[in-house]
Amino acid sequence: MMVLAGVLPDFKLTSDNGDSITRVALTAAWGAGAFGLLSALVWPLVVRAFLLVPALVLGLLVFFLNGSLLLIALRLIPTGRGAAEPETAVIVAAVMSAVASATSTALAVRDDDAYRRRLSRLADRRRRRHGGGPVPRPPGIVFIQLDGVGEQTLRRAVDAGLMPTVATWLKGTHRLTPWRTDWSSQTGASQLGILHGSTFDVPAFRWYEKERGEVMVSNRPASAVELQRRAVERTGDGGLLTADGASRGNLFSGGADQVALVLTAAARRDSRNRSRAGYFAYFFDPANAVRTAGSFVAEVGREIVQSRRARFARVSPRIKRGGLYPFIRAFATVVERDVVVAAVMGDLLAGRTAVYADLVAYDEVAHHSGPSGRDTDQVLRRLDRSLALIAGAAAHAPRPYRIVLLSDHGQSPGETFESAFGLTLKDLVRAGCGLPVPRRARRTRSGAEARYAVRVALHRPVEEGEERAPVPQSDPVVLASGNLGLISFPDTRGRLTREHIDRRHPALLATLANHPGIGFLLVGSQEHGAVVLGRGGSETPLAQLADEQGPLTGFGRGAADAVRRADSFPHTADIMVNSMYDPATGQVHAFEEQIGSHGGLGGEQSHPFLLSPLDLSEPVPDGGELVGAEQVHHVLRRWLREARGPQVTAGAGPMAGVENSPSTHGPEGPFPVVGLASQDKTS
Repeated sequence: MMVLAGVLPDFKLTSDNGDSITRVALTAAWGAGAFGLLSALVWPLVVRAFLLVPALVLGLLVFFLNGSLLLIALRLIPTGRGAAEPETAVIVAAVMSAVASATSTALAVRDDDAYRRRLSRLADRRRRRHGGGPVPRPPGIVFIQLDGVGEQTLRRAVDAGLMPTVATWLKGTHRLTPWRTDWSSQTGASQLGILHGSTFDVPAFRWYEKERGEVMVSNRPASAVELQRRAVERTGDGGLLTADGASRGNLFSGGADQVALVLTAAARRDSRNRSRAGYFAYFFDPANAVRTAGSFVAEVGREIVQSRRARFARVSPRIKRGGLYPFIRAFATVVERDVVVAAVMGDLLAGRTAVYADLVAYDEVAHHSGPSGRDTDQVLRRLDRSLALIAGAAAHAPRPYRIVLLSDHGQSPGETFESAFGLTLKDLVRAGCGLPVPRRARRTRSGAEARYAVRVALHRPVEEGEERAPVPQSDPVVLASGNLGLISFPDTRGRLTREHIDRRHPALLATLANHPGIGFLLVGSQEHGAVVLGRGGSETPLAQLADEQGPLTGFGRGAADAVRRADSFPHTADIMVNSMYDPATGQVHAFEEQIGSHGGLGGEQSHPFLLSPLDLSEPVPDGGELVGAEQVHHVLRRWLREARGPQVTAGAGPMAGVENSPSTHGPEGPFPVVGLASQDKTS
């Protein structure tokens, strides 16, 4: 306070005639004490009073509320010498909170015993507040999902020294196991399978359901609730996290009672909505808001600089990265990361049995900058620091923890379909149907998870646009999921066959199958059940489809089985379109505005990883393969049994753990992490 009073002209701690240094120090001590006391007593009440305010708005209000507390504190000084202008009070309060957080953390870290006692005391206080008994001693498990980080990307990052924490695990305590996704290589399908044990009837990131006349979008709250309901109904249990679990930053709850930044909970519009509890628990400490705001601004500036550098250097491929994207990127790589990591640390200190958290930073940046390069390297470095923070908290937790690191899919690079060929998939379909093609096509919607998470945090309505039923009804519905396209005809019931489509639009299938940007098509058939079409009139019945032969040449092992499984889904589109794939370069053509994409077959997008401690059993026997998110779910459930963790039985009821069911629990209190979640003090 004394330094700030000497620097800022509108902030003073002396009378008009001046005071001695001793008097100024005493005034500063009174002011700092009053400010600290008000922050401790008033701030928790203020945060709870703003539970209905959009989460990101609260982050801005933090500064003004903190400044108001300082103005009150200055008026409480007995000598009456403190004074500040309102705008100056905001600056002073922010600096004081940041300095207090930094110094208290530094002092604690210098003494390992003091640090351990502090963490244990915070965890014990939390358990007493919630009426919890002694924490059981069997190990807990924390599952950290690095969204979009493929197995090869992780290996390259470790070899390049970008992820020293992961490198240390690989050298001594963990094993790396690759696994393979279904045809739909995206978070909606993979995370639903991992947490709830079912990927059935999730053909893509978004798809059209004829009987309902609606487009399902995996990261739209209402769609996520319905997908989770269907999975729970199909499997008969609530999910991986039903007993003593926590779900952080995910699309689905996994049946956890403790949720924060979970999309299925965001569909609620009543007092039971706890989806944003993580924001309020994090901003419970004003210093967190100061630190995160600084990193947020730095990240916006970093994206603007990187985007301009790519444009001036004529980097290819590239896409437009203006508008709101810098702020969406900063939300995903700073705000959501900080809040999720703080929540996980709080869960560890509270001694919860199972925690599953998703860090989406890499996936968001890779969509716009490409899966590899300077931009994503920086993100991977910061993610590794987050893992180190979590590991540090686990070391001081009241029970031992095993850390499992995994991903839901990878990313494949490549120029967008529109950039490479001058038209969108929708334009091509309309031309093949003999329909007019607009000269100026609308920009294809991106499937990045962070965009919807921002809208939920701001209480903004979900964008519908062309995701509603089309008008007129005879127009085809064309949707994109990375390099996977889905074409449906809404004016017909059920899935159309090739014969029906040929009678209706004789040129459509040939136009699509012979296009250089398209690899193959899946379409129903009256004669063969279903067929896969390729270039030059190639037609392979599904029963005869094989890897590395015919239209699937180059797409890799398991491609035929993935296509056959998708064909069995009730809501598979009339025509499923997979873009071309070049095995030599690993490139695909996304039907969205993405130069790093996932959603279909081709390259690294289908090959995520599972990094597990050696003291857990092998994910698969020697020589075996880990295929599909459902199999990953069973592996994780087995590990929970090995640790004598939560068990979910079919007798729990088919609707257990569904987020639209009533809950008797209120919002979570603050995480017991004060000043310990600093992700990027230098960013």
